[in-house]
Amino acid sequence: MKLRVRIQRQTSRLEVQGEAPTLQELAELIRQTLLPSHGLSADTAFGLSLNGSDLLSDSAQTLVSCGIDSGDLIWVLLPPSAAPETSAVTDAQQSCGSACSSAHSQVSRVWWSRDCRCPDADPAPLWEPILCSEAEDGQAPLSLDLLYHTAQVSCPDDAVVVASHVLMLEAGFTSQGCAMKPAEMPAGWRSSATTYRLQYTHPLCGSSSASVVGVVMGPQLVVNGEVLENVGSVRKLQLKASSFVTQEWAGGSAAAAFKDLRKLSRVFKDQLAYPLIAAAREAMALPWAFGLQALPPELLLRVLRLLDVRSLLRLSAVCRLLNAAAADSSLWRHLYRRDFPGSGGNRSNDSDWKELYKTMFVFRSESRRSATRLMTPPIGHHIFHPLPRPFPPVPGIIGGDYDQRPNLPHGLLPRPRHDPIGPLSDPLGRPLPRFRSFGGKAADIRRGFI
Repeated sequence: MKLRVRIQRQTSRLEVQGEAPTLQELAELIRQTLLPSHGLSADTAFGLSLNGSDLLSDSAQTLVSCGIDSGDLIWVLLPPSAAPETSAVTDAQQSCGSACSSAHSQVSRVWWSRDCRCPDADPAPLWEPILCSEAEDGQAPLSLDLLYHTAQVSCPDDAVVVASHVLMLEAGFTSQGCAMKPAEMPAGWRSSATTYRLQYTHPLCGSSSASVVGVVMGPQLVVNGEVLENVGSVRKLQLKASSFVTQEWAGGSAAAAFKDLRKLSRVFKDQLAYPLIAAAREAMALPWAFGLQALPPELLLRVLRLLDVRSLLRLSAVCRLLNAAAADSSLWRHLYRRDFPGSGGNRSNDSDWKELYKTMFVFRSESRRSATRLMTPPIGHHIFHPLPRPFPPVPGIIGGDYDQRPNLPHGLLPRPRHDPIGPLSDPLGRPLPRFRSFGGKAADIRRGFI
């Protein structure tokens, strides 16, 4: 696979050998071949990115699974201390975190801006996963955390079944047979100490329903998924609880109880959840679905969290499926922490994040409106002084505005029109004033119109 690698605004070509090279192999190849040619040490810490800002963190993934094809451009993100302009970076870090951009490229500034931040600046909001496929070790999505608290887990196999139920919900399935709350397991999900049974429906599968049965067989949990309308659609999956549950599973925290949630999400959805959707649509003779409605909810949430609030609300008015996806509590929690950083640190996980967002949005709008009202000059205040009327006043002109618009206010123009040119005296009988010309002689202003 031939790639283009960009280091410090210089692009080099690199060929990676092997059928399925990984990110770790690519990083080692860059460390050995390209870093020395750019004047960098082989021990220099760096990261890889496809767009110059988002870091590719999972080094065990293959290049194909990361969406990297032959000819793509790979960005090498370097720390500020590794750049040639070390002295400029030091001065910038001492002054302020925003000033370090003058010594580095935009790529390094995006990745390392948190390291050269001012001490008094607000800390950057922590990234919280919305889906199990985004959770690192020591993290868990909000939906799994709430469900784990209320499920009363008594063994590691119970914890795996709770996580499996969350993954089924992420794939778009809806629990069947009871009216339950989002943070509760279905009634009767634990049939016995070694058997678990769950029933689901899917909005893309019509009236078809799916059954998921888990049986404990020694150290393995065997999960069987079946579409009731299609007898030959049985899917079998074997999971080892010790591979995904830690020794601290009894502590009550999902983040401490689970490990390697990304692998569990990938294996469970690829081998059980998505094949069940395909089998159910095949059993109901339904055509292929396209558009946003055909996306799995996990991908749909990834799309929705990139939108602004106005676009999200407009999209929620399209159909019931998008309306339900836009009402997800974890989505609004992400939007709240993104748009109002530092405001939700003391909020509980079961808060109504949509209402909190609405309250903060109204408060911010009112604050901006008040600030704008204070900056706007009052009505009647003129920035520029009005121009004085011409002196001496000229009489009205025949065919002028007073002829065309007889209803105009009387004092709008210098003098009204008269026919003949003007009266010889004012209404009180006094003669009209005469004005002296620049030569010093008295002049009748009406003489110019005779």
